[in-house]
Amino acid sequence: MAKFELKLPKMGESVAEATITNWLKNVGDRIEQDEAVLEIATDKVDSEVPSEVSGVLVEQLFGKDDVVKVGQTIAIIETEGGASVETQKVVEISPVAVQEIAKTVEVAKESVAPVDFSTSDKFFSPLVKNIAQQEGVSAQELDAIQGTGKDGRVTKDDILKFVENRKSTPQSVTTTTVEAPKATTQNLQPTSQEIPVSVNGADEIIEMDRMRKLISKYMVESVQTSAHVQSFVEVDVTNIVKWRDKVKNTFEKREGEKLTFTPIFMEAVAKALKDFPMMNISVEGDYIIKKKAINLGMAAALPNGNLIVPVIKNADQLNLVGMAKAVNDLGNRAKAGKLKPDDTQGGTYTVTNVGTFGSVFGTPIINQPQVGILALGAIRKVPAVIETPEGDFIGIRQKMFLSHSYDHRVVDGALGGMFVKRVADYLEAWDINREV
Repeated sequence: MAKFELKLPKMGESVAEATITNWLKNVGDRIEQDEAVLEIATDKVDSEVPSEVSGVLVEQLFGKDDVVKVGQTIAIIETEGGASVETQKVVEISPVAVQEIAKTVEVAKESVAPVDFSTSDKFFSPLVKNIAQQEGVSAQELDAIQGTGKDGRVTKDDILKFVENRKSTPQSVTTTTVEAPKATTQNLQPTSQEIPVSVNGADEIIEMDRMRKLISKYMVESVQTSAHVQSFVEVDVTNIVKWRDKVKNTFEKREGEKLTFTPIFMEAVAKALKDFPMMNISVEGDYIIKKKAINLGMAAALPNGNLIVPVIKNADQLNLVGMAKAVNDLGNRAKAGKLKPDDTQGGTYTVTNVGTFGSVFGTPIINQPQVGILALGAIRKVPAVIETPEGDFIGIRQKMFLSHSYDHRVVDGALGGMFVKRVADYLEAWDINREV
């Protein structure tokens, strides 16, 4: 028999870790090659980890809700024949020695009572819990440590620093009062949260799923981080509607893809970002990072009501056919739950189509760390003044609103307004005889 180490696979250049959400196989279960062993989640995407070999699951090295780094071994699978991944030295131990070791373990178990860290709402890695257990750190003390890791997580360095400081500080015999950590944008949830109770007994209490909790957290953080301001422009898209009606059937027969309005709008946004590169930026502290690539986020509603933002990479380098294929591919995989973690990373600007649900316009929240997001309103037939050399007259036109939310810390009204106006100009100048 040989042992195979199942590692957390690489999920894209910008994805360094994932959270285990569910084990699909238990210890002792038979696993076939390419069969899913566990489910994992990054910040926005859920996915499965398949086995590269056939065999029996003999060990799970992490539990549910544990955070695992890319490349870490997460399970051991025993296969038939061959050599193990790492050669193990087999040492024979006499029965007497085994008994002595067993006695020592029992004495240790009796002398050290395990500390229950499950009462905290914070996440602590197995390594941090083990250090706290060994150093006699109580659950209350661990909960009060201000973490420096991602989302305020307590790291190995944080717990070691706390232990070192505690050793150098005289401890009172009486009960020590620990000051609670100050609230930050990374720690928005209360330390303890009671389950609400229906007063009349008829109301239904529904707990948010993992993705809804993340969306809630990100939206609150975005509003607290960026100074949101909006600009609105009404656009005449009559030529675009006529052109699409004329070419959509031919396009679908030739490309095997539907031609929606979304890739047309995405093309205009990508062009405008090239004209105004200071909209294609992010903010880190007192510094502005000017992005070289134009990666357009495309907000998509999921069947369960949640929202996800897949990203069209290097959107400015795609022609309309390539843009349509990218939009359809990401949209279809988002609905089917088959997006890869890297599909939602690296966005530099986001577009959301609120018109899909009949909204005329909206005021979307910025997708951090970006500084702008554009909402596309519903296309409507409206009466409008049409200017001609013979004079003005009233006609029926296809119009829509563009709603631009931007970060007023770094984007002033002039830039925010000119950018959305440029998008409108590209759309209104659409060539009705354009070949595709």
